[in-house]
Amino acid sequence: MKQRFLFSIVMHTLILGMITNSYALLRVQPRWLFLLIPLFLLSNLSAGTRSLKTTSGRLKICAHGTVMLSAFAFTVILSLVYHIVLAVYTIPGHYSILIWSIVLCICLEALIFWNGIICVYLTSVQLGIKQRVTGIICGMIPIANLIALNGIIKTVLKEVLFESEKELLNASRKNERVCQTRYPILMVHGVFFRDTQYLNYWGRIPKELEQNGARIYYGNHQSAASVANSAAELADRIKEIIKETNCEKLNIIAHSKGGLDCRYALAKLDITPYVASLTTINTPHRGCLFADYLLEKASPSLKNHVADVYNATLKKLGDESPDFLAAVNDLTASACMYFEQNIKAPETIFCQSVGSVLAKAGGGQFPLNFSYHLVKYFDGPNDGLVSENSFAWGEKYTYLAPVRNRGISHGDVIDLNRQNVEGFDVREFYVGLVNDLKNRGL
Repeated sequence: MKQRFLFSIVMHTLILGMITNSYALLRVQPRWLFLLIPLFLLSNLSAGTRSLKTTSGRLKICAHGTVMLSAFAFTVILSLVYHIVLAVYTIPGHYSILIWSIVLCICLEALIFWNGIICVYLTSVQLGIKQRVTGIICGMIPIANLIALNGIIKTVLKEVLFESEKELLNASRKNERVCQTRYPILMVHGVFFRDTQYLNYWGRIPKELEQNGARIYYGNHQSAASVANSAAELADRIKEIIKETNCEKLNIIAHSKGGLDCRYALAKLDITPYVASLTTINTPHRGCLFADYLLEKASPSLKNHVADVYNATLKKLGDESPDFLAAVNDLTASACMYFEQNIKAPETIFCQSVGSVLAKAGGGQFPLNFSYHLVKYFDGPNDGLVSENSFAWGEKYTYLAPVRNRGISHGDVIDLNRQNVEGFDVREFYVGLVNDLKNRGL
């Protein structure tokens, strides 16, 4: 498939390169217009859309944009060389041929470029804000614009190939239902976020699991509250799902503080009969010394001001009684000592944990790239928020080692930024995680 797509890029580069530099030919043989115009329109409308085995309209448009931008980059170089040669043969006697050839070339190259850039800007998920802004700023600066364009092409090319291969993988195992567990999956978010239909906290993971047979539900609890209050909300939510679906039990996958909330609910709120397993993802089981430090150093007035602003804002967004300070206090190392001493993993439930770290601050998105250094100072290696020595819990612990000198951040591990991390396929990791639950009869 990769070879087929690259062949499409080469083929359309040759076609468009010939057309953009065809003035000298058309001047002598105008009838070639009847061939070149349909070819040019065909390339600009459908180049690359059939070179991938994908049913995704977004991916087809993104592939088309990738082909057009690649063709533009190569044909600009070819056109420059061609017109230097043409100048040697036409100046000074027939300079008008050179001028009109340059005009035609510039106009057609502009159509090719804008076709490609609009397609990838509208459809690419992996093309981040930084690259988009860099592309706009460098657009009119010679050499710099080609360097920026090269980065854009590389990013969208990787995206197109990766996503189309993933689509083929899911199609090939569709009948296997590798994520069809005995009990549904309940996904529990961490602190300072909510489950919404407009911004899925878990990124592309739920859809990937559902495509492979999983049944997914969400915690729907408030963004910030004490562990005890969040646990009470989750306990009610679990009983609600059990009542509505008659599924008997749930497999819980919880991220960050959500893992502490679920542990408390299991230990204190009598929901053990309704839970088959608990998997915590980058949960601070032993707390964060960094949080202790911030709460100690911040003045009462500052803490109360931040809390009041947050609580007022989240009430408008749907939280009934958000409590910023209670949530933060329950994430401190001192508060989490209580968990280690009093909240034990239920023996009747399969409990496991997952943890990851960043290799360097630059591997994380803002603000994790900023907090990484502070957390490292107090807690050592971390994912931008939680230290490595705080992750392990339960009978099985999976450590996701840093990849490509980048690592996996607190947000990467739940696909919060929808970013394809080279060397770590987050969606496939969760497919494997849930498939293991299925194989355990859960």
